[in-house]
Amino acid sequence: MLLGVALIGFQAANARELAAGPDEMVEVEIATVGMAGMGGPPVVLLREPGAQEVVPIFIGVNEAGAILRGLGGERSPRPMTHELLGDVLDGIEVTLERVYVDAIIDNTFLGMLELRLEGRDEPVRIDSRPSDAIALALYAGASIHVAPRVLEAARQIEYEGLDDQVVAALGITVAPASDDLREALGLPDQDGVLVNDVRGPAAEAGMAPGALLIEVNGDVPTTPMQFLELVRDTPQGEDAQLRYWQEGEEQALELSTDVPSPRPAPRQRQDAPGIRT
Repeated sequence: MLLGVALIGFQAANARELAAGPDEMVEVEIATVGMAGMGGPPVVLLREPGAQEVVPIFIGVNEAGAILRGLGGERSPRPMTHELLGDVLDGIEVTLERVYVDAIIDNTFLGMLELRLEGRDEPVRIDSRPSDAIALALYAGASIHVAPRVLEAARQIEYEGLDDQVVAALGITVAPASDDLREALGLPDQDGVLVNDVRGPAAEAGMAPGALLIEVNGDVPTTPMQFLELVRDTPQGEDAQLRYWQEGEEQALELSTDVPSPRPAPRQRQDAPGIRT
């Protein structure tokens, strides 16, 4: 209770109104981390619904690492900053519902956390760096919303993806399928990328971690970034057509290119079982 009052007081003392209305903003999906230009600072790549656009937002090195760990389903033996803050919110029964990237001023992106406190009708909004907000959203299972003007400005940033990192799209997180992983999981000797996490409609349809994703819209993804590019090439208004190998059989799946509902990152530590890439 006292902590809730403190949060409300902090909001009042650090008041900044959203630069765009919540209903105007576009919900996006965290895809992966890349680099701005040739050897520039890290950026988080956010996929817009409808598949066609992926936009970069500048982030710090520490936040880039936290996002990649979260996408890969990893947690450190002891909680890192964003994991710790997520655990604190859980412990005091405060829910992080949304994060916003609502403005860009003097080449600086602005963000905000939207918290829900028990017994309070209106949410509490706290000014934040977008990099911290996005990393925390991944661990807490909050949705991410970006203002149209920010999306338009971010599209002008040149970026490069990293082929050896995990990538997520359509609620499916994939990683390179190394020889060791193929042998351990009994995967077939054919091109594709390893599924190491699934949520939303893909999970509901039966796709599971350990599958080998072998086709997107008729083409073979040989790297995680190519998977993202093939999803982006899905014709506007159509579902993405996937084929994957799982439990000795090839299976087909149609998925909407809408952004699937978020969920918290796994809370397992490094010594827990699971697929590690």
